[in-house]
Amino acid sequence: MTTPGPRAAQHGVRGDLFDPQCPTRQLLDRLGTKWTSMAVRTLADAAPEEVRFAELRRRMPGVSQKMLSVTLRSLTRDGLVSRRVEPTVPPRVFYRLTGLGLSLEAVLAGLRTWAEEHMAEIDRANYAVDQEAGETEEA
Repeated sequence: MTTPGPRAAQHGVRGDLFDPQCPTRQLLDRLGTKWTSMAVRTLADAAPEEVRFAELRRRMPGVSQKMLSVTLRSLTRDGLVSRRVEPTVPPRVFYRLTGLGLSLEAVLAGLRTWAEEHMAEIDRANYAVDQEAGETEEA
């Protein structure tokens, strides 16, 4: 059986995460960031309304202007977010989730919920490993 090429998804062929040439890996890299999850959540909360760039930034504590721009550009390129510019001075830029983006929110919501519910366990596991590593280094 042949493996689909990098652009096979354009032709309706499902990707294969275990194929090193499959673009699914790059997509998961983009979708797996905290800023992507926060942007999608913020836009989903506002759906179906649009949100201005400055308002998105206010609703996402800690995100820099550059990181938010990069994140939104990636989401727009992937067809998850639509962008509308009003030709004012300065331009007013609005964002909203597309149907595809809304379908991603359900998936990311499950991951965020899991992370929030299990964070204490993860912290304990990290602490235990760090303690063990510290004891090993001292020996």
